[in-house]
Amino acid sequence: MVKKRVPEWLNSSLWSSTPSHDDEDRQSRYSTRPITNTNTISSLSTVEPTVIPPVTVPPPAATRVEPSKPPETKDSPSSKSSISDLSHNGISEEAGPSVEDISRQAQLLAELSKKVISMRDLRRIASQGIPDGSGIRSTVWKLLLGYLPPDRGLWSSELAKKRSQYKQFKEELLMNPSEITWRLDKSRGCDKDEPKNESRGLLSRSEITHGEHPLSLGTTSIWNQFFQDTEIIEQIDRDVKRTHPDLHFFSGDSPFAKSNQESLRNILIVFAKLNPGIRYVQGMNEILAPVFYVFRNDPDDEYAASAEADTFFCFVELLSGFRDHFCQQLDNSVVGIRSTITRLSQLLKEHDEELWRHLEVTTKVNPQFYAFRWITLLLTQEFNFADSLHIWDTLLSDPEGPQETLLRICCAMLILVRRRLLAGDFTSNLKLLQNYPPTNISHLLYVANKLRVQALG
Repeated sequence: MVKKRVPEWLNSSLWSSTPSHDDEDRQSRYSTRPITNTNTISSLSTVEPTVIPPVTVPPPAATRVEPSKPPETKDSPSSKSSISDLSHNGISEEAGPSVEDISRQAQLLAELSKKVISMRDLRRIASQGIPDGSGIRSTVWKLLLGYLPPDRGLWSSELAKKRSQYKQFKEELLMNPSEITWRLDKSRGCDKDEPKNESRGLLSRSEITHGEHPLSLGTTSIWNQFFQDTEIIEQIDRDVKRTHPDLHFFSGDSPFAKSNQESLRNILIVFAKLNPGIRYVQGMNEILAPVFYVFRNDPDDEYAASAEADTFFCFVELLSGFRDHFCQQLDNSVVGIRSTITRLSQLLKEHDEELWRHLEVTTKVNPQFYAFRWITLLLTQEFNFADSLHIWDTLLSDPEGPQETLLRICCAMLILVRRRLLAGDFTSNLKLLQNYPPTNISHLLYVANKLRVQALG
C-alpha cells in the first residue's frame, strides 16, 4: 500500500499556535465552565420555525472582506485565559474591535438593512464570525435558523404570530392537573346542571371522572401523566441550575439570573411535552444556553423581552438538524450518532492518515471516547463561552446545515494538536482530547475551511 502523502500545510507551526489578541479579548468577556457528561436524546417532532424584528441601524457602505490566513506563530504552551469579573448580564468591558471586525460589521449591517436580505451573502459574511458587541448576532442567528424570513416586511406579523403561539403553549402545557380539572369543571357548567343546595347548607360538587382522579393509574390519566412529567421537570431543574455557573447571566441570586433560569426551564419543559419521542435529555440545556443568551442580550428591549419565545422556536429548529443523533433506537443505523462519529474518523483518515493510524490503530483511542460529546453538544463544552459563539456563527452559516461543518471543525481540532497526539500514548491522548486545550479559534475555523476546499478538489 502506498503511503498517502501528508500535505505541507498539515505540518505548519500554526497547529499549536496560541490564541491571538482578538481571541483573548473575546475570551475576557466570558468565563469557562467545567465539562459535564451528557446522554443521548430521541427523535423530534416538527415545530414551525419563527421570525424576528427589523434592524433600525442605518446601513454603511458594504465592502467585501476575504478571509485571510491567520499569522504564523511558533509552538508554545498556553493556558486558559483568566476569568474576568462579569457584570449582571455576563459581559464586561473589552478592547476595541479590530479593523476586520469593523468592516465585517459594516457588511452585515448593510445586508440586514436591505428590504429583502440575500441569505447567500449573509451566510458568507457571518461564516467569518459576527463581531462581539455589535448587537446584530441575535438577528443574524434568527435569519440563519429560518426563524426570520429574508423579506423584512414580513418580520412583524411572523413574530407576533409565533410569540402568540408560544404563549398558548405555555398556558396549555405548564398547568398542573388541579388547574386542568378546574377548567374542565368550568367548561362543563357544573353549577347549571345541579339543583341549588344553599338552603340545605350543602356545597355543590362536580363529577370527577376516573382519569381526573389523582390516584388513577390509567395511561390516559392527566395525573399519571403529571407524575411522569415531574421526573423530567426535576432533571430540568437540576440541569438549569448547573448551566454556566461562572456566568452571572445564568447563575446567582439576582432577579435577572433567576428570570433567565426560569426562561430556560419553561422552554425545556414545553419542548419535552411537545416532543414525547425525545422529551428531555441531560445536556439539552447546554445547547439551549447560547441561543437564549444571544437573544436575551439583543440591544432592542422589545426583542430582548421576547427572547424566551424566540429562543424556543430556534432551539427546535437547531435540534431538528441533529435529531437522528439523539434517537437511541438509531444509534447503530446509518443516520445515528455512531455513524456520524465513523464519518469523522473517515474524514481524518482522508486528510491525515498518519494521525488517524496512530490514534485508532497504534494507541487504540476510540473516537467515541471524545467525539460523542463534541458532536452531541455542538462543541459547547470544549471551549469557553465566547469562542463557542464564534464557532456557532460558522456552524449556523452552512447552507446545507451545520453537521458537515461541525465534522470538519472536529477534524481540524485533531489536526491542530497532531504533534502532541503523534507523540502520545493512549492515556495522554485521551486526556488531551477530553480536555481540549485553548486554541486560536480563528485559525481553527481557517483549517476547517481548508479541509472543505480540499474536499471540493
